[in-house]
Amino acid sequence: MTPPEPFATLLTDAESGLRYRLRQPADGVISKRLLLLHGVGGNETNLASLASYFAPSVQIILIQGPLTLGPGQHAWFQVSFGGAVPTINETQAEQSRVLLSTFIYARQRIDRGNVPTVIAGFSQGGILSASVALSQPAQVSGFAILSGRILPELEPRIASAEHLKALSAFIAHGRFDNKLPVTWAERSDAWLTELGVPHSLKLYDMGHELNEDVARDFVAWFEEV
Repeated sequence: MTPPEPFATLLTDAESGLRYRLRQPADGVISKRLLLLHGVGGNETNLASLASYFAPSVQIILIQGPLTLGPGQHAWFQVSFGGAVPTINETQAEQSRVLLSTFIYARQRIDRGNVPTVIAGFSQGGILSASVALSQPAQVSGFAILSGRILPELEPRIASAEHLKALSAFIAHGRFDNKLPVTWAERSDAWLTELGVPHSLKLYDMGHELNEDVARDFVAWFEEV
């Protein structure tokens, strides 16, 4: 596997143990920080192509899921799609949530500044993005769920409405998604409304994927966070 430029080096965070690739602004001055999380069976390079959509001053971090499923294949937790509702390994999902939270705290200390941070991901990566943001809203300014969902199992860990109101969220989903049906996006939309989290829902004529329209809308939302 050839590392995508400018994410040449695979690094390891000393505190969380998570592996990641980093795009740092050339002048070292970070305007915002964007964490991108891949889906199940993918790896940290999957969302590297999104980097070209963002300003050079945005620090972009591609994080690798802690579970190894095979060569170049990783995940945040094990999941089965055998029933009407996906069955997850809740322990692994919680462990990944904690690791990501630890990673963000460590990154904030390394960069020595109150840099606005956004966490986003595709499919399972979007699930973890929501889990981190809704449980630890002080860590991030916003989160994006790209063809993902919010885990019902997260409910006991969701922060108070007072802390959540400062968040911003973006939901993008395909109308023809046969992996995670569009009803999951609608549930996320309704739940965030109930929680009082300002957010935007965008539906697209696509399946379980990302396309140019999603990228453009995601960037437009990101620039306003």
